[in-house]
Amino acid sequence: MVGQRIGPEDREPELLTHHTHNGTGVDDDGYDAHWSNDEEHSLHESGYDDDYYDEDQDGQEYDENGKPILTPEQRKKRRWRRVRRTLYVMTGLFIVLPALAFTIAYFLVDVPTPEEVAAGQDKVVTYYFNNGDVLGKDIPAGGNRQLLKPEDIPDVVKHAVYAAEDATFETNPGFDVTGIMRAVWNQLNDRAGGGSTISQQYIKKATENEDQTYTRKFFELVKSFKMNNEQDKRDIITAYLNTIYFGRGAYGISTASQAYFGKTVDKLTPPEAAVLAGVIQTPGRSDEPGYVEKRWNYVMDQMVANNWLPQADRDAAKIPEMIPEDEGKPERITGPNRHIQARVEQELAARGYPEEKVRAGGFKIYTTIDPDAQAKAVAAVNEVMEGEPAELRKALVAVDPKTGAVLAYYGGPADPELDAVDWANTQRNPGSAFKAFDLVALLQRGKGLGETYDGRSGRMFPGRQAPVNNAGPGSSCGPNCTVAEAMERSANTVFYDLVLNDTGVQGVKDAALAAGIPEKHGDKETMPKPDGNIAIGGGDVMVTPEDMASAYGTFAADGVHRESHLVTRVEESDGSVVFDTPVEEKVAFADDPGKSKQIAGNVTKSLEPVLPFSDLTCADGRECAGKTGTHQYVAEGGAPTDENAQAWMVGYTPQISTATWVGTGVNEPIQTSTGKKIYGSGLPGEIWQKFMNSYLEGKPKLEFPEVDLIGKQIQKEPPPPPETRTQVRTTESSKTTESSKTKEKPSKTSESDESSDSTSSPQDSTGNPEDTDDGGLFPPRRPGGDE
Repeated sequence: MVGQRIGPEDREPELLTHHTHNGTGVDDDGYDAHWSNDEEHSLHESGYDDDYYDEDQDGQEYDENGKPILTPEQRKKRRWRRVRRTLYVMTGLFIVLPALAFTIAYFLVDVPTPEEVAAGQDKVVTYYFNNGDVLGKDIPAGGNRQLLKPEDIPDVVKHAVYAAEDATFETNPGFDVTGIMRAVWNQLNDRAGGGSTISQQYIKKATENEDQTYTRKFFELVKSFKMNNEQDKRDIITAYLNTIYFGRGAYGISTASQAYFGKTVDKLTPPEAAVLAGVIQTPGRSDEPGYVEKRWNYVMDQMVANNWLPQADRDAAKIPEMIPEDEGKPERITGPNRHIQARVEQELAARGYPEEKVRAGGFKIYTTIDPDAQAKAVAAVNEVMEGEPAELRKALVAVDPKTGAVLAYYGGPADPELDAVDWANTQRNPGSAFKAFDLVALLQRGKGLGETYDGRSGRMFPGRQAPVNNAGPGSSCGPNCTVAEAMERSANTVFYDLVLNDTGVQGVKDAALAAGIPEKHGDKETMPKPDGNIAIGGGDVMVTPEDMASAYGTFAADGVHRESHLVTRVEESDGSVVFDTPVEEKVAFADDPGKSKQIAGNVTKSLEPVLPFSDLTCADGRECAGKTGTHQYVAEGGAPTDENAQAWMVGYTPQISTATWVGTGVNEPIQTSTGKKIYGSGLPGEIWQKFMNSYLEGKPKLEFPEVDLIGKQIQKEPPPPPETRTQVRTTESSKTTESSKTKEKPSKTSESDESSDSTSSPQDSTGNPEDTDDGGLFPPRRPGGDE
């Protein structure tokens, strides 16, 4: 009736969107009335607000806000309603929808055939110098590649591959739930290790998609399942073995069998099959004997564990000998440039382009190597080392401080018959060449070249049972020795003192890292557990020539570090750019670029006098700075000796930073062809000097910038008493611990020293044999580079 209010019993059902509980109903303005709780409750429809109502409403009580007071039974029902609804949603989201997506994807995807996959492999990779000239080509060994049939592959090969990659292959549906969960866990915890089955690996290689995304993994699972649903297991393992990459440029088991052992697949023994199966995981490391043996042992043990190899055969087995890598390849990069290729491949792999991806793409790789610098590096090494003992190994790396580009790289001849190891990328103790980082740490604390320490030999330090010795009278500098003089003479006690009492061990490690020494190479740290021996580059300090050239390049670049690299650009075979390497700069030694430059300049000031003191100079009066270093030979049983096991020279100009190294690669004395000991100023110094002078010839003479000294001014201490020996041989690191013996080369301190041919190591004040070290004091030159 018009003008009269309607009661609850007269009200028509309202829309949910206009329900009074939504705040959209009319109020007391005459159009609607407030209903009582009883009236409201009587019209409640089950399911609208089950959190507060139950089906049984008789006797329901309400609180002061009009909300029902629930009994324990009602609360329990409400809780289970929520659980059921949550389960419904989760079932839809995590089971129904994924199953639906999986089903749709199953009918949409295709699995590439082995023939289709093989057509995209075995492409030529071309390497270029930095001027665009061809450095070399790597043509794969797939010219005689055959796609085998299931019956052509013996069980011993299949079992070895199962053991290495997927022990459940014969029974899994194309994926392994346990492996997937393990891979997810590893990814969440930033750990390595995947959960891919053989079928999934085939799909990943076939599609050339290795993106770390859930979408890629989803489609990989779908294709793998479809492959296992539609193909026989014999066909799947055959497709996998026909297309997987084994290293050495070999795609497919047929080519790999020839590349590693020079035989057909049917002739492979269990140990040989285990070698090939082992390298599948990381084929780019197939030239690392230690890695190959580790994987071989794993595969052989897994074959026993799965009853595919008798224990007696495992016990009698030895890792088989592989044929030289060069055999069977129509064309590949050989000689010293082979090490350049290997380093480039490592750098690309670290950027997400493993060897198989590079080969599948037929990439054009433009390197940083300067053809002129490379030729002069090889010539310097060959000329200086001509006639020297064949067991001596050598390395040279030169870096552009302004870009971090490696201009020259010599790691050895890369000759399997002589020496196949890349010594430019092998970690060794750097000896006294590491003292530059001691000084950086001191300068960062506001102290500098004018600070004085007790530079006498035979000093005892807390926590040590043996004294720290200098290299002999010529490397000691009295009780008030400045850091500047200590660097020139390479006084071990001064640097041990300043590290132990001023900078701390961690300070030196941090300074070295800031300069560019990497934390690790692969899984091997450069300074895992440093102690006081870090002061003289001993203990567990292990770096490569490339590391040292790059870190010293930071001094040459006024305290700005650029990461060393060998790749400038990578292109597809059609010329489209895959990536360019940016030059990334980092102010190394302080937040303020000016302060970092000052620190680097102070280091340079300390290293400039070392070279003439060591009888090493740069031609035409060029400004250059550097430091030598040696490591002592330790006799059987740990007894110290006065022999050297390796020697270094690291130095720079504003244009280039170069590190050289000579040793045997093992703990044994190194001597020249005339039987004399080798020091940092000797063969390594001569190689460094010859290369630097030839490379810099005709280039502008650049000067180091002038900087203010940090800390105290340098005050020269009165010279020590005259030497009593006609020849003083001084060295860098003396017998500091049984784990650290670093040494350097003798020097001349007077005209009489030049004519002396003494090679014995003097006794220090404690009566202990001195640890020979460069220290800047060197014996006279001999014709042809001998001492």
